[in-house]
Amino acid sequence: MRRSRLKYAGVAALLLFGGLTAGGTGQAAADDSPTATDAPASAGLLQAMQRDLGLSKAQAETRLAAERTATDLAPKARKAAGSAYGGSWFDAKTERLTVAVTSDAPASTVREVRATGATVRTVTHSARQLDATKARIDRLSAPSGVSGWHVDPVANTIVVNVVDDERADNDVRRFVSRARATGPVTVETVAGAPQTFAAGTVGGDPYYTGNVRCSIGFSVHGGFITAGHCGQAGAGVRGWDGSYIGNFQGSSFPDNDYAWVNVGSGWWTVPVVLGWGTVSDQLVRGSAEAPVGSSICRSGSTTHWHCGAVLAKNETVNYSQGAVHQMTKTSVCAEPGDSGGSFISGDQAQGVTSGGWGNCSGGGETWFQPVNEILGRYGLTLHTA
Repeated sequence: MRRSRLKYAGVAALLLFGGLTAGGTGQAAADDSPTATDAPASAGLLQAMQRDLGLSKAQAETRLAAERTATDLAPKARKAAGSAYGGSWFDAKTERLTVAVTSDAPASTVREVRATGATVRTVTHSARQLDATKARIDRLSAPSGVSGWHVDPVANTIVVNVVDDERADNDVRRFVSRARATGPVTVETVAGAPQTFAAGTVGGDPYYTGNVRCSIGFSVHGGFITAGHCGQAGAGVRGWDGSYIGNFQGSSFPDNDYAWVNVGSGWWTVPVVLGWGTVSDQLVRGSAEAPVGSSICRSGSTTHWHCGAVLAKNETVNYSQGAVHQMTKTSVCAEPGDSGGSFISGDQAQGVTSGGWGNCSGGGETWFQPVNEILGRYGLTLHTA
């Protein structure tokens, strides 16, 4: 049963998601908090992974530990690969980081990558070549029947996603033809076109701007970050109880989908992702970027807490309002009102919900804007425990 709103009245300040706050966590940032490496996974997080990923408790614990190792290892392995780097991902079957290295790499480079503890796979194209191909596709004008495109390090190609019932559309076929001419491209179909997850004003536990309801992403010192499509710079923001929180200090959409809101008027920030009574509230201890293939969970004011996996990074998503770049795709579901909410892997902040297709009844996919990009853009500091 959800705790009384009265318990949230003080802390509601940004407990990330629709203004609700985790009762009893307002002072969570204690000086003697355990480190991210030592901190055990909450029972709620493990339960959510068991429910959404089909894992046992032991498997969930083992996977989280392996993902943390892979996350820490990824930058070292990339540095060791140098110009031969072709991308990396977490392999859920082997529970190890796999690093792609081009076939022309010296044997010494391959040995250095393996020495970091990563598994090595030989590929044709480097990450630099794939990124250059994607950049060329980014300059094309995409029709609505093309939902997006991204670098797929596992397949060593650019994947262009086409809405299934739009495959025969002349504009779609023309775009695909032009995309193929830019470099290595594979075309895959998806069930639906992407859309943002903002919603009209309804009852619940949101934050509001105008007649739009969205979800708080992560607390930063001085405010919180969220999705840019939820409000323009200068727009006022109200909490779940209707009281004034602050204003959008910066906002970008499309091209990007991020924003930040300052906090005042009796509201304050706490380093917590709300579990909504479904799982335990989760402390935020950093923002180390999880590799492709890692488990990830999302909290939002409509569908609350759901988990899945990271499917792709640096994807360009073609919304009806315009393309948004450098997004991360996941298998986690979401629905209107979840926009701006938190994506977290273990205790590491990953990004804020942008949009997707499908719902939490029949399934779907979602995209988020990476948190570190937002922090860097606005010069913000993540509030951590």
